[in-house]
Amino acid sequence: MQEDFFKTLQENYQKGVFTVPTTFYFSIDDIKKTLTVDAECCRVEDGKTVENADCVCKTSREMFDKILNKGYRPGMMDFMTGAIKSNAPQLLPQLLVAFGR
Repeated sequence: MQEDFFKTLQENYQKGVFTVPTTFYFSIDDIKKTLTVDAECCRVEDGKTVENADCVCKTSREMFDKILNKGYRPGMMDFMTGAIKSNAPQLLPQLLVAFGR
C-alpha cells in the first residue's frame, strides 16, 4: 500500500504548494524513500539520497496508512509517544496538501 502511494506521487502533485526546493526522507518500517518537491514537480528516489533532509519522518506502516487512507491527522501525542518521529513536523501537513490529502 505505501509503495503504491509513492508510485503515484508525481501524477498527483499539486504545483505551487511548495515554493522552494524541500527534501523529505521517509522511513516507514522497511520502506525508505527520499522525496524532493519544489514549485513545479516532485521526485521520488529509493533509499536515503541526501545527507540532511529538510524533514525526516519515521513511522509504522499502520500509522502511515491511517494518515493517507483514513483521514487521520496526527496530534502532538503521536509525536510525543514516538508513534511518529520527525525533525520538522510542521512540514508534514503542507506535504499532504501538495498531494491532495
